[in-house]
Amino acid sequence: MIYGRCAACKSQRRKCPSDCIFSPYFPPNDPQRFAYVHKIYGGSNVGKMLKQLPYYVREHAANSLYLEAKSRIQDPVYGCVGIISKLYQQIHDTEIELAKIQTQIAFHKLQNQQFEDGSNLKFLMPQSNSMEKFQWPNQTPNWFN
Repeated sequence: MIYGRCAACKSQRRKCPSDCIFSPYFPPNDPQRFAYVHKIYGGSNVGKMLKQLPYYVREHAANSLYLEAKSRIQDPVYGCVGIISKLYQQIHDTEIELAKIQTQIAFHKLQNQQFEDGSNLKFLMPQSNSMEKFQWPNQTPNWFN
């Protein structure tokens, strides 16, 4: 049982009833949690949403509302979608890096196997391991003349 008023009731300057819909999800020791949700959704809308949900999913809903509100305040354009996009980009970049490393491992295994067999490795040696040395032909089209 929370003694005193919950963060929502403190914010709205009202008495916290014993059956307050906010008190389990917005404790008095974390007023910023309700402030974020209130700023984005409005206190009465959050109360209505929580009342419409079954009791066993209310905590998850309050946590989701808080996360989305906090993200929306930090990034007003993208909110949580911005975070998800950044994570997908990190996954994509990591997968590319993993593929490069797996290719290098396969190359070195093949190189070692060829060396152990006593074969000539000239055909396996890369001419350049850097794409920076790659150059386009010196022919440039005259598109604007």
